Amino acid sequence: MRETKEQHSENLTRDLKDRHIQLIAIGGAIGVGLFLGSAKAIKAAGPALALSYIIGGIAIFFIMRALGELAIYRPISGSFSAYADEFVGPWAGFITGWTYWFMWVTIVMAEATAIGLYVKYWFPQVPQWLAALLSIIVVYLINLLAVKVFGELEFWFALIKIVTILLLIVVGLTILLTGWGDTPVGFSNLWTHGGFFPNGTGGMLFALQMVMFAFIGVELIGVTAGETEDPEKNIPSAVNNVLWRILIFYVGALVVIMALYPWNQISEEASPFVLTFSRIGIPAAAGIINFVVITAALSSANSGIFSTGRMLMTLAKQNQAPKAMGKVSKQHVPSVGITASSIVLLVGVLLNFFIPEEAFVYITSVGTVGALWTWGMILYTHIKYREAVKAKRVPESNFKMPGAPFTNWIVLIYLLVVTIMLWFDPDTRIALIIGPIWFLILIISYQFVKKRQNTNQNAVR
Repeated sequence: MRETKEQHSENLTRDLKDRHIQLIAIGGAIGVGLFLGSAKAIKAAGPALALSYIIGGIAIFFIMRALGELAIYRPISGSFSAYADEFVGPWAGFITGWTYWFMWVTIVMAEATAIGLYVKYWFPQVPQWLAALLSIIVVYLINLLAVKVFGELEFWFALIKIVTILLLIVVGLTILLTGWGDTPVGFSNLWTHGGFFPNGTGGMLFALQMVMFAFIGVELIGVTAGETEDPEKNIPSAVNNVLWRILIFYVGALVVIMALYPWNQISEEASPFVLTFSRIGIPAAAGIINFVVITAALSSANSGIFSTGRMLMTLAKQNQAPKAMGKVSKQHVPSVGITASSIVLLVGVLLNFFIPEEAFVYITSVGTVGALWTWGMILYTHIKYREAVKAKRVPESNFKMPGAPFTNWIVLIYLLVVTIMLWFDPDTRIALIIGPIWFLILIISYQFVKKRQNTNQNAVR
């Protein structure tokens, strides 16, 4: 009955059903990067990009299995921050919680920036900063409502993305099988233009960082654990489905695209999805994809505000954030934390006002290190959890990660390689500059938090 008591103390409700969790899981793994950013990744790796996504997908699967095992042991909101606090130490919970909050704040800023850019396709006269501001206000108001409203919207947002990808795969296979159009098509395009590894294994390795960026948000399942109906059934189901869905939606879509178009003829300036739909004579292809990308960006922003509110609530309950952040509204949502995060997001609006051209690149690069740290801490926390189970200090979860702790260390090494690869891209190099500064700020801040906690404990004694 442990989780029931903890759930009651959080004053949240378990209103997220299986269909919500299933689509939140896949929605988190399908982002704007696939619809627009995949062209850049194709240029970097060529057809070998499919292998990059398979490798990245396997890594994500093990990360999610580690998180799933922890979430079944203790299904609470804010999950990995609380797990890090329990099994690694309060410092780990503090750094992980605030880093994850910071990551999502930057991602929501980036998504709001992206929405401002996409809206210009239809309404070029609308200022980029205004569209960004309106999108933040919309998702803020949504998150103040009951959690089942969040779940329902994420369900439909994810469904739009899934239908679009399946449609691309079906249309693409139809073209491949019927030979539609004048341009030669066929799976031979995957190896006849410089081979499967046209840029060598280095190109495939370089693409790994782009691949992992696309997966940011998949760990949202852990944050929803405290509000999931029947977590022991729904969380394992969603986690186990992540790998094959990544293979179908990412690898399937990219293989079809690169079979339709020689990889070296795909422009970085255009979405491969637009090219495919345009090929069969759909004049509104660009408009359709623009709509899908806006819903994908809104979905990510919606998830981001959801996550930041829950993480601030968890940090407050661990005495690592102002106590007010732990307050829950009549709608059973952490409204104070949601509001505080949304106010910080206004910084993104200012960036869109003053530096609209550079805003997206600057903001997205900052959130990168946050994701890598979070995933790495999930894996390391899981190792410490298994040690606690072996010592019989905590109960064993019935949803075990395969191959642990060997697989934990393999994926940790993989994440380190991805981190190193950030340096070789000028667009992401700033993450390795700002990242250490952020962690230094947290280390210094934790000393004050630790001192305050010790003072409070002495006062109680």
